[in-house]
Amino acid sequence: MNKNDIRRRVRARKNLLTDSERQTAARRVFDRFEQFAAFAMSEHILIYHSLPDELSTLEFIDRWNRSKRFYLPRVNGVNLELLPYEKTSLKMGAFSIEEPSGDDIVSPDRIDLIIVPAVAYDRSGNRVGRGKGFYDRLLATTHAFTVGVAYDFQLVDEIETESFDIPVDMVITESQAFLSPRRR
Repeated sequence: MNKNDIRRRVRARKNLLTDSERQTAARRVFDRFEQFAAFAMSEHILIYHSLPDELSTLEFIDRWNRSKRFYLPRVNGVNLELLPYEKTSLKMGAFSIEEPSGDDIVSPDRIDLIIVPAVAYDRSGNRVGRGKGFYDRLLATTHAFTVGVAYDFQLVDEIETESFDIPVDMVITESQAFLSPRRR
């Protein structure tokens, strides 16, 4: 299945979810995530500020914001800048995503762990994003441990990749978690 077909299929399935199902799924995924050493050992975490159709990160950020240092991406042209998360300094940015404001841009080298959004993942850690390549460009510049979080139905058999696609190290869904082959 090609990336556009995957995007259509996943979007249709997401549209069927109730608010309660969305909240329950996010809680299950992040409860599972919190059990891993990669999370426990990480101090500086890049996370996405979820859109309504994405697995919500908001409750997780609120729960851990006092003991972990979170960063959010901000679109700058074709790249992502990384800035500290401050709930009171978020502004609507590119693609109607809330982004941090200010000039306190940090280097990707500072980040220990990146929670990567995607439309879908496969068991090799390959991902289908929204098609702009922002995260592939970012992941090419960092050695941080990367985790994809998703609904169970966002896991597909295989994703066709291109030379610039960067897989994640681990994928966590509501019912399972696995390392990609490059981390085993």
